[in-house]
Amino acid sequence: MAKRRGRIIAVMAAIVQSTMPPAGSVEDRLRMLEERLRALGSVMVAYSGGVDSAFLAAVAHRVLGDRMLAVLADSASLARRDLEQARQFAEEQGIPLRVIATGELEKPEYQRNDADRCFHCKTELFDSMQALGAELGYAQIAYGMNADDTRDYRPGQRAAQEHAVLAPLADAGLTKQDIRALAKAAGYALWDRPAAPCLSSRVEYGRPVTREVLEQVERGEESLRRLGFREFRVRHHGELARVEIARTEMPRALTMEMLDAITASLRQAGFQYVTLDCAGFRSGSMNAILPADVLTRRGAGPTG
Repeated sequence: MAKRRGRIIAVMAAIVQSTMPPAGSVEDRLRMLEERLRALGSVMVAYSGGVDSAFLAAVAHRVLGDRMLAVLADSASLARRDLEQARQFAEEQGIPLRVIATGELEKPEYQRNDADRCFHCKTELFDSMQALGAELGYAQIAYGMNADDTRDYRPGQRAAQEHAVLAPLADAGLTKQDIRALAKAAGYALWDRPAAPCLSSRVEYGRPVTREVLEQVERGEESLRRLGFREFRVRHHGELARVEIARTEMPRALTMEMLDAITASLRQAGFQYVTLDCAGFRSGSMNAILPADVLTRRGAGPTG
């Protein structure tokens, strides 16, 4: 009971801290990040290729050189497009990269796809990274949680806390907007890349996560990308695909020709029925059905 109470207090303190305005300028917060990374001496960065983890890896490499290592977890929940983009950025920036295979999809607690799915995913990742760190001599692990990330239900933070994983971006007070601005100033082409959480985040809670389901989602999203859309999700509800498209792109979707094209492409991906969500794209929309007592257990970890 005391351990649980202490965990709740720690999470609530993080929430309060995350809602406070960051101190100083964005340049001050960047210097704070650099100082925190420099003080570590060496670090492994949990790297997905998204703007947060990519920016963290790039700064860590600039500060620590070859005393840092970006670690990319490869599994069926990682879209092939995201894997290649992550590889490309690391190669362009000269960032040392290790790709490891993770087996979260083989674990029943992950497959059942309840509200703690992200916890089990991050547990698998951090267990694997700790084993790799012991082999290569890295004592510290960091991940791309930013100062905004405690404001949504993201149970991966609990796994990070249990593994003593560091969150240098959040500790420095860097928000998503800060990180995008700094990435743009650094000339990183990914500065405005839409968020790309794992494919499992598209699957309705309670529906088992399988390779076949994830491949179906990936095929569906690739088909929308070929149709020219940039920010969207294909939400998997069994035979039904619920398509969310950014409201700025919605007018282009709302023609009979495009609706027919969307329907045809998603049926080809394996869905029987296709619906366009009138509310448009919003990150974490699957969480809307979760009970209030679950949503109050905040933490970090992508829930796209």
